[in-house]
Amino acid sequence: MDTTALELLAPARNVQTGIAAIDCGADAVYIAGPDFGARKAAGNSFEDIAQLCGYAHRFGVKVFVTFNTIIYDDELESAHAQMLRAQECGADAFIIRDERICGWEDIRVPLHASTQCAIRDVQRARHFEALGCSRIILERELSLQQVKEIAASVSCEVEFFVHGALCVGYSGECRLSQYLDGRSADRGECIQACRSLYDLVDADGKVLVRNKALLSLKDYNLKNRLKDLAEAGVISFKIEGRLKNPSYVKNITRDYSLALDALCEKEPERWCRASYGKVTGGFEPDSAKTFNRGYTELWIDGSRGKWSSMDAPKSMGEFIGTVRSIRPKPEGKGNYDMEIAIDPANRGIVLHNGDGFAFSTRDGVTGFRGDVCEGLRIFCKSVPDIYKGARLFRNINSNFEKLLETQQCHREIGVSLDVRIYKEYMIDIKATTEDGRTVVSSFNADVDTAENRERAEAMLRDGLSKRCGHLNFRVSNLEIGTPGKNFPLLSSSTVNSMRRLVADDIDREPCGGRQDAESPRGANTSEATRLHLTTEPVSEIVPLMRSKYCIRYELGMCPVHQNAPQSGPLFLVNAGRRLELHFDCRSCEMTVTPAQK
Repeated sequence: MDTTALELLAPARNVQTGIAAIDCGADAVYIAGPDFGARKAAGNSFEDIAQLCGYAHRFGVKVFVTFNTIIYDDELESAHAQMLRAQECGADAFIIRDERICGWEDIRVPLHASTQCAIRDVQRARHFEALGCSRIILERELSLQQVKEIAASVSCEVEFFVHGALCVGYSGECRLSQYLDGRSADRGECIQACRSLYDLVDADGKVLVRNKALLSLKDYNLKNRLKDLAEAGVISFKIEGRLKNPSYVKNITRDYSLALDALCEKEPERWCRASYGKVTGGFEPDSAKTFNRGYTELWIDGSRGKWSSMDAPKSMGEFIGTVRSIRPKPEGKGNYDMEIAIDPANRGIVLHNGDGFAFSTRDGVTGFRGDVCEGLRIFCKSVPDIYKGARLFRNINSNFEKLLETQQCHREIGVSLDVRIYKEYMIDIKATTEDGRTVVSSFNADVDTAENRERAEAMLRDGLSKRCGHLNFRVSNLEIGTPGKNFPLLSSSTVNSMRRLVADDIDREPCGGRQDAESPRGANTSEATRLHLTTEPVSEIVPLMRSKYCIRYELGMCPVHQNAPQSGPLFLVNAGRRLELHFDCRSCEMTVTPAQK
């Protein structure tokens, strides 16, 4: 059985975040160019893409550039030119949505069909494979069984999201933002209307739920399901977050990289990592200590659960305890207004100066900063909504953030050195990297003979067995072909220079990355049904959103799973705008449309 290379794919808002993700163990990163990425606020120059590619390729890490928005007819020439430019910069693949790209023969790198292509069944998967895509990125609201069926039906690679924010609607088919505000998610301008507060109202105008983020989902977390997904046929595990900050990307990437390492180490005959280099140093990752709305595995087991974050559409962080008491600050505690004491959730809770806290109120989530923390007491400015008994969460752990910033991860390629010394002190150093590169560097050491051979030999071994940039050298064999006890007397500066020259020779050779899947490029796009790319305003009769998430189930009102009485029409109301909810119980789906006047 062939070993399958597994890829951890991390987001890169910019080149600095991308490099941080690589240092923390990513096998690939995805980034946007100047335009046509599904996060308009995360564009990058071609110079930055080239820099990121140069760094990534040292470790066999790949860089995928996003072109996954709807592209209008008058933008095709610009999109084509930008793809050619990104290709010249070293991009390893393009994440696309528009099928017309598949017909551009001068785009030579692999094409990945974006999750925006709404691939959630076998027919759709085969469609994009037939167009020439070497990889398909599946819809998030799928079960493990559905993923397995799709992966078994195609020969191209399969990618699946495993962590991060969840769109409540099926990807690529949500028009809610465009309808409410005129800014289209299909153009990278989503206003995140799913995180807004709504009232749930029945047909008689009775308010059933007031001022809740009724469409907001918890964040995805499938760290404990990586083996299940790999066995189902997934080879790329994707972290969402091209708008997230570097500390988030570092923490989550390191967390999942360690999980993938454990999987590969346990069954090395089945799986290996898709890139090279060992990560050393750094911090102990903890996904609970970085941005999250609570976690869910969503529909992965094909069963319903409590997926909503309606009480907390923003990051709540880790639960630390309940508010025991609130009182005006004592004398001598600086320019603070109150003291908040908590009953901790467990004995291990430690608070730090500068921690950020959050709690739920009737109007949503209130956050505040703990200026000074002593034991289980928080001294801070006035927090008007705080109350005794409030469940308190920490959404900024200042001590952990400092660790992420100061305790950097380092990634290094292992190099084995075979050193041979001949007469007249000719030295050949054969270097073999863990990714399969081999170079031979030759030196003429015009030096004296060492008086103490053992000491000189030990100094040479120690001097060569050191780090040099991203390379970590180790002398695996030292063969002496000189007569008697003759051995060159090499200074430490000479050995260091030799090591640097070997490193330069290695860097001239491309890293031996894993091979891409074969893709049937050049497929006839006219044979497949083209995506309908509309430039017209959204019609009020078109569903704005379709989702596996169901508000009725979340509120205990489901007539199928919870034996609740059948309800009449339900509406979401925000600032006078009314949205109607429809429930397809046979498919177990909910749709949202504009309410008819």
